[in-house]
Amino acid sequence: MTRAVLSLGSNLGDRLAHLRAAVAGLGDAVLVVSGVYETPPWGDTDQPAYLNAAVMVADPAATPRDWLDRARAAERAAGRTRDPERRFGPRTLDVDVVAVWDAAGEPVRSDDPELTLPHPRAHLRAFVLRPWIDIEPHGRLPGHGWLTDLLNAEPLAGDALELSPRPDLALESTP
Repeated sequence: MTRAVLSLGSNLGDRLAHLRAAVAGLGDAVLVVSGVYETPPWGDTDQPAYLNAAVMVADPAATPRDWLDRARAAERAAGRTRDPERRFGPRTLDVDVVAVWDAAGEPVRSDDPELTLPHPRAHLRAFVLRPWIDIEPHGRLPGHGWLTDLLNAEPLAGDALELSPRPDLALESTP
């Protein structure tokens, strides 16, 4: 069994619908979903604001590569196209595999250029860390430390202030 944290983001089209479709597409693998945050664009700032969230997933048969395949399938379903000239450009949906743990609860490490684990820039992104804290308040990013410490470190403390919680937007309906 593997457990993973996935980061979701959308800044084109119906942003909330794209995030909801990604969560729905993960089906029974979803353990918990964070709140939604509106965030300024990161990297390439000439684009609309994002909606971001995090999802904890688990599947007894999934490999780390399976999580990447599921992430890419969700992006394709949302009509995501990749612009090789604009790495951090706008997108209908971005799903990143942030971290994966094996059946024993040990973090999986990978240097594969297609799936580096843990995600090589997660510790620098408030829009990844803050939603992750929602679903795992005492979580740790393998190789980097406690999520709350990372979020409050310079220079992320300033970025964290730019995240706007959107309690009016929910990714899952409650019965």
